Amino acid sequence: IVKRFRTGAMSYGALSKEAHECVATAMNRLGGMSNTGEGGEDSARFDTETNDRIKQVASARFGVTSDYLIHADELQIKCSQGAKPGEGGHLPGNKVYPDIAKTRHATTGVALISPPPHHDIYSIEDLAELIFDLKNANRKATIGVKLTSGAGIGTIAAGVVKAKADDIVVSGYDGGTGASPRTSLRHAGLPWEIGLSEVQQTLLLNRLRDRVTLEVDGKLLTGRDVAIAALFGAEVFGFGTAPLLAIGCHMLRVCHLNTCPYGVCTQDEKLRKRFKGKPEYIINFMRFVAQDLREIMARLGFHTIDEMVGRYDCLKQRDHFGNWKAKTVNLKNLLYRPYTDASVGQHFTTPQNHKINTTLDMSKLVRMCRPALEEQKHIRARLRIKNTDRVTGTILGSEITKRYGEKGLAEDTIILSFVGSAGQSFGAFIPCGLTLTLEGDANDYLGKGLSGGKIIVSPPRESVFPAEDNIIIGNVAFYGATSGEAYINGTAGERFCVRNSGISAVVEGVGNHGCEYMTGGRVLILGQTGRNFAAGMSGGIAYVYDLDPNKCNTDLVKLEPLTDDDEKAAVKAMLEKHVHYTDSNLGHILLENWDDTVTHLTKVIPEAYEEMVALIAQAEAEGHTDQEAHMIAFEKKHGKNGKN
Repeated sequence: IVKRFRTGAMSYGALSKEAHECVATAMNRLGGMSNTGEGGEDSARFDTETNDRIKQVASARFGVTSDYLIHADELQIKCSQGAKPGEGGHLPGNKVYPDIAKTRHATTGVALISPPPHHDIYSIEDLAELIFDLKNANRKATIGVKLTSGAGIGTIAAGVVKAKADDIVVSGYDGGTGASPRTSLRHAGLPWEIGLSEVQQTLLLNRLRDRVTLEVDGKLLTGRDVAIAALFGAEVFGFGTAPLLAIGCHMLRVCHLNTCPYGVCTQDEKLRKRFKGKPEYIINFMRFVAQDLREIMARLGFHTIDEMVGRYDCLKQRDHFGNWKAKTVNLKNLLYRPYTDASVGQHFTTPQNHKINTTLDMSKLVRMCRPALEEQKHIRARLRIKNTDRVTGTILGSEITKRYGEKGLAEDTIILSFVGSAGQSFGAFIPCGLTLTLEGDANDYLGKGLSGGKIIVSPPRESVFPAEDNIIIGNVAFYGATSGEAYINGTAGERFCVRNSGISAVVEGVGNHGCEYMTGGRVLILGQTGRNFAAGMSGGIAYVYDLDPNKCNTDLVKLEPLTDDDEKAAVKAMLEKHVHYTDSNLGHILLENWDDTVTHLTKVIPEAYEEMVALIAQAEAEGHTDQEAHMIAFEKKHGKNGKN
């Protein structure tokens, strides 16, 4: 039974390090699973007792690297959260300590914003692509999707199953993070019972129930709660509030203030020392819940949980009420059971076919690059590609990460040159050592989650049109990229480098919402930007040629001329690389007239980020190590305990 227990998404950055590791250790000892939440995970915990076996992929993609993905047994796409459906997250700058910033690939002391939606999911087809991306990044992991209990969730769940998800989580409004807005906790979302019942019934009516595992969370506390969840259709059960109470949480609802006096939800070192929780407390609690459930199962005559999944007939509405209004409630539709015969699967029995073997990686690339994978020999190859070849390079990248970890291989160990039109997610999550060049064009999501690799895109050699005036890559390129380089000889679609955390990219024009929610890295744009440029940008720097200020969202950023000589040299070096890799005609012209070009460049930089970078540089100049400098800068900005 306890192997079916999970802990809810407990974000690294919200919980203290000690509390997070306590929860993970307890669940691993039990044989269950803990969930990272959307804050990434410290790589030092991989392959240890404190490793979170469920890695969450949320809208901000904090810390979602190839190395992060490869160390999971389940990858969970968080579409929404029961306690605050439809809302993004906000981690205040006074909680972004150096360790948190490192894990999230962000800047110490600078606030972090999570977008409400995933910018690569605007339809069920988009969701199917992300599921396929993640399955390529880690073939042994199951792929789950977390949904909020609400009206219409059944229809959405049917689409999620058809998108080939392995697991669906139905998240109820109750419980949830103490940092959720009070209005959301009180007025948004629905009880998990309503959402779970709708999902179970819809999947049964469409004969899809046997393809997916159903999980439920939303303040499950007792064996009775688990039993009711199973009878409504759940096979796996998530706990969030209860484990935290077991290790010392007193529900003070000050998670966002960094002042938790019990050391559960704070990064303040003094307060963290007060944490008294132990893994044994959670283990004992979970075993008591399991024993409670076993006794209920025995009374109902069930030997296994699978036998009781979806058995609505074992539930009945109370006929005595303590409140007159409760008598008006009719649960008939909630307890409706569409099929009772064995011809329709009532629980998970049939694994999804993700068709991984049809990818270019499995049919050619991994076999071709085996000498590089096993002996680090240099590989060069030229291949044709078509737009049905999706997620090209991702499985090969995962094989590099499996063998060589976060560092990957030496730069340009493998250089694969493609000719044609690349499908979606070309080069997603590729690590250092893998360089992909494309002569042609690419669909959406190019370089998604880039993790150290290099991507170069240029038009066909025989083309006669001006590259800088034509779109060569689709929307949402380099979403959530953490490190690496990109050189695009042409313009990009919308949301170029959304949530960029660390890559260096050169492009000759972008659509609307460029560099949205960016937290790190450098982007050089040699053409127009489109509307709403730099919205929510809290880190990194963008350099734009002839920027129209009216198209820039200046809520968090300021616009400056490029004056520093060292910075000018660094930007020129980016342009020189762009010309070297792509032979860009526009790049040649701008480089030949560099003295004039540099006067047309506008530096777009977040004010809070600029302040913190200056404080860190000042501390390093005084002789402090990098780690010490970050902590000194944080203390100057937010006070010694992050309370300013």
